[in-house]
Amino acid sequence: MAAGAGHEPVDGGGESAERLFELPPELAIDTDVALRVIVGFIRNQLRQAGFSRGLLGLSGGIDSALVAFLVADAIGPENLLCVLMPYRTSSSESVEHGRLVVGRLGCPSDAVDISPIVDGYFGRDGEEGAGGAAATEATPLRRGNFMARARMCVLYDRSVEWGGLVVGTGNKTESLIGYTTLFGDSACAFNPIGDLYKSQVRQVAAAVGVPEEIIRKAPSADLWPGQTDEAEAGFHYPELDRLLFWMIDKRRSDEELLAMGFLEAQIERVKRLVAVSEFKRQVPPVAKLGPRTTGVDYLYPRRRPGSARR
Repeated sequence: MAAGAGHEPVDGGGESAERLFELPPELAIDTDVALRVIVGFIRNQLRQAGFSRGLLGLSGGIDSALVAFLVADAIGPENLLCVLMPYRTSSSESVEHGRLVVGRLGCPSDAVDISPIVDGYFGRDGEEGAGGAAATEATPLRRGNFMARARMCVLYDRSVEWGGLVVGTGNKTESLIGYTTLFGDSACAFNPIGDLYKSQVRQVAAAVGVPEEIIRKAPSADLWPGQTDEAEAGFHYPELDRLLFWMIDKRRSDEELLAMGFLEAQIERVKRLVAVSEFKRQVPPVAKLGPRTTGVDYLYPRRRPGSARR
């Protein structure tokens, strides 16, 4: 994506000091400060809403693994419920890595197979589901989005039984380019890592002790066999993060980005991804009719007086 872009190799443990992940120098952060801010944020969000517990969908990937470690640190592992929600085609490695995180943290966990929910709509083995004949021909993308929303249905239902808030696990890179399912994996009460680029997620994950095999593996939403984020979308996270950092955080112009070595085609593509996914990052607009309209001129902070539960 960028000519001559330098990356700092971050070493893993062991005698070989094998590279754990690539970290663009401009994205390196002070992990001690980041952890202090995020852990405090988690505690405050729960306290303001009147909850002492949280839960999240544990996919076996680095994002949800990191959030699990952060929440466990903030409120204690006994107050965190991790829910594993595989589909019948999910990678066995995803489940194994999810259980590895649960084992490391010692937190409660639950497993829900979403196959009957998904197959009940799309059908299976030539049999129609509730979605009818048209649903049997659904693309992998449609099925993947449905899976993401099915998982969130399960998670919010479990939140009632658990008595906790659903914690988000999406990172800044995914949010900016729209690589997320609206009302699926993007749904949550609050998001501790929403301002961390994927490269920074890896840095913080290494700092808190997320297992190396999870940090090293290729990121994947595991929506179909063999699916990986970078292969599906055609990008390399460290390079994409660099471009987003300079484009969004530093507000560099196209001309400045070109001078830095980024390719024109990549700049245009990423600009378009950010633009067309703006609707995913905003609250749905409301047609204004009355003198005070929610989201327009009836605005209060989340912790307004009287909002805490008794």
